[in-house]
Amino acid sequence: MQKQIVYLGLGSNIGNKIEYLDSAIEHISRNSKIKITKKSSYYETDPMGYENQESFVNLCLEIETDLSPVQLLEETQRIENTLGRTREVHWGPRTIDIDILLYGNLVIKNRILTIPHARITERAFVLIPLQEINKAIVIDNKRIDEYLSEIEGQGVKRIENE
Repeated sequence: MQKQIVYLGLGSNIGNKIEYLDSAIEHISRNSKIKITKKSSYYETDPMGYENQESFVNLCLEIETDLSPVQLLEETQRIENTLGRTREVHWGPRTIDIDILLYGNLVIKNRILTIPHARITERAFVLIPLQEINKAIVIDNKRIDEYLSEIEGQGVKRIENE
């Protein structure tokens, strides 16, 4: 498979959140089939959906990979499991969450994988760090800043001096 530009979203809201994110990045970088090309700042964000939990720290990565989307999903889930991710509450607390946001120009929708990520255009905690690393991204014929202008608040704050 030819190398593709892929965007990942990472988040944590249990324990030392930045440490979990950094550990996930370290695991991702150890895979010889993945090259991290850009990393956004860290952002503190209010929880969405299930709100009775701590705030999250989120960031986005741009990577190059020749892993297929399913192979990449398997790798991200392996890393999540290694770092103690459990799935007890939908949208609930987690040590680490790694989402495949965009995979080249692919559009996939099946029972295991949806690309672009299903709610990418509704989430400032994804769009803001994604825009930081690539302002030119277009999703469904709209620029990121257009989506952001339609979303109010959502409590996303850049963490200084992370």
